[in-house]
Parts: sequence; C-alpha cells; structure tokens
Amino acid sequence: MKVGVDLIEIERIRRALARYPRFRDRCFTPAEQAYCESRPNPAQSYAGRFAGKEAVGKALGFGVARAFAWRDVEIAGRPKPSVTLSGRVAQWAEAGGAGRIDLSMTHSRELANAVAVVEER
Repeated sequence: MKVGVDLIEIERIRRALARYPRFRDRCFTPAEQAYCESRPNPAQSYAGRFAGKEAVGKALGFGVARAFAWRDVEIAGRPKPSVTLSGRVAQWAEAGGAGRIDLSMTHSRELANAVAVVEER
C-alpha cells in the first residue's frame, strides 16, 4: 500500500483560474470542469481535484514531474470520488503494480486537502 497527501490553498487556485485562461484545459478534463463550474464555489472544487491529482501522483511514485499529465488523472463522483487513470500515468501505474486507488478529499474555507491510497496488485 502506498499513500500520497496534498494540501493547497484555494486562493492560489482561484488566482490561477483568473490569471491563466488555459489552466482549466491543461489540468482538468471536460467532465471535471463541468462538475466544478456547476458548484457554488468553483475554485473550491478545482482546488480539491488539483490536490487529489497531486496526492494520486505522489502515491503512485510519479509525483508531478515533467512527464506528469494532469488530465491523465480524472477525479469524478460525489460524495465519494473515484479516480480514473489514462495515458502515461496509467502506464506508470500498471508497470509499478498499482491496484485500486482510494481517494478522500476535503476543504475548509481556505484549504483543500486530499489523501490517496494505492493498493498493490
């Protein structure tokens, strides 16, 4: 079993969304964007998913190195999020013997946190 954790300031994501028009498309799938934009506070949801992607990358041992493709980790569902891997991240997970991924996300007014647990096959 491997664990990854991430904590991010929601305001940091709010600024990135406002400042960088391509941030959404570079980091989030269309389904993730649709979900986040449907929420009363989109930045909070984007921050949770961003932290989730980082936590998954860390748990897989991939981190967020140059080769990490943000959209290769998709987080869907509510209240219990599920993780779908694709592309290079899926190949890395397969080669590393990763099994089921469990993800928990939470936020306060200021921070979003995620914990990912990856079972070994």
